[in-house]
Amino acid sequence: MGNFSMRTIITLLLTLVSLAWGWDLMQPAPTTDAHPLWIARQQLLTLSGFLSIALMSLVMLLATRPAWLERPLGGMDRVYRTHKWAGIVAVVFAALHWLIEMSGEVLKSVIGRAGRVPKEPFTGLLEVLRELAGDMGEWAIYAVLVMLAITLWKKFPYRNWRVLHRAMPVLYLMLAFHAALLAPTTSWRQPTGALLAVLLVAGVYGAIRSLMGNIGRSREAAGRIVAVEHPSGDVTTVRCHLEKNWRGHQPGQFAFVSFDDREGAHPFTIASADQGNNTVTFQIKALGDYTGGLAQRLRPGQRVRVEGPYGRFNLKRRDRKARQIWIAGGIGVTPFLAWLESMQALPDQAPAAELHYCTRDQEGDAFVPRLQALCANLPGIALHIHGARQGRKLKADSLHGPQKAEIWFCGPSGLAIALRDGLRATGARPRFHQEAFDMR
Repeated sequence: MGNFSMRTIITLLLTLVSLAWGWDLMQPAPTTDAHPLWIARQQLLTLSGFLSIALMSLVMLLATRPAWLERPLGGMDRVYRTHKWAGIVAVVFAALHWLIEMSGEVLKSVIGRAGRVPKEPFTGLLEVLRELAGDMGEWAIYAVLVMLAITLWKKFPYRNWRVLHRAMPVLYLMLAFHAALLAPTTSWRQPTGALLAVLLVAGVYGAIRSLMGNIGRSREAAGRIVAVEHPSGDVTTVRCHLEKNWRGHQPGQFAFVSFDDREGAHPFTIASADQGNNTVTFQIKALGDYTGGLAQRLRPGQRVRVEGPYGRFNLKRRDRKARQIWIAGGIGVTPFLAWLESMQALPDQAPAAELHYCTRDQEGDAFVPRLQALCANLPGIALHIHGARQGRKLKADSLHGPQKAEIWFCGPSGLAIALRDGLRATGARPRFHQEAFDMR
């Protein structure tokens, strides 16, 4: 079964909301003397707010890391990518909603107050709650705009971003309160109301779970670090033994690992095959403030929490009729190490494949001898090392061939883009599997 792309999910939701809004718009409306521009403003205000809260509800639901969505979306990395971009588009619609609200002052100066859409009459507690909802929505929009700017600013420290990001469930609940109280009352008797209610329930569920701190708890196993090694200056190997509630993993999957509760969980690919002994190995490269300091902070005997496994970078999903091309770039070699290790028991059953490993310096790379040792026992795997310093950069034209091909890629996004573009230039259109680990 094919996977739904991030763009497809977001587009489907926006289309569904727009259709529901359009249905409401087509219903007979009471006769009014309101000016067409005031009517248009009111309708666009409703639509932009509906689109924003719909996407934010999706964001909150996806934040719970729903494992049941991995299959239709293609893995937890795709779930998080959808979470990220749905949030960005939601904030854009929230900003548009705010601008439309502010346009009232412009309309007053252009066509005057006459012809405004009559306000719905409310009194007592409901009126007070609606005024509160209006203020809460305005302040929440300001806050999410700031959060978007910080999220897109990659130099902002991850630890600080994570602390600020914890406010998102509260901001969502403020916006949900705003949407529920200020939605036109007529909408609740139409498909719009039913859809809005479903979305708000899903979003509130996600927000409450996040605030309670129990996301992923059912898939979490505690354990201890049993070994810490430093195969190279910028790579740390961490082997952990987990308690019995660890459910095991497929080669190529990843997990969220917490070495320090103050830092929270970070995603790392499991670089070892499942031997049935509750032991997992991670190869961690120093890529930022957090990973750069792990080599000095981690010691055998330390407690660790591992949540997972997640991901669908799974060799069992390969097209058995296609030529297999596996490409690893730098630390992206980790899922392939797990693949190769899992084949050692039955080497004759290993699939035929070309494994291309791209590294800056072949001579000083600690993964090269490991790959060579693993592939030595697998006659069907043709290993190719591409050392940039040795002048052996991987080119797309070397991957093109007459046979139908399937590419499994894990590595820097720049390398993936270059190879994709190069393959298109040669007229090749292989199926391209790639994990998207940009979770911020």
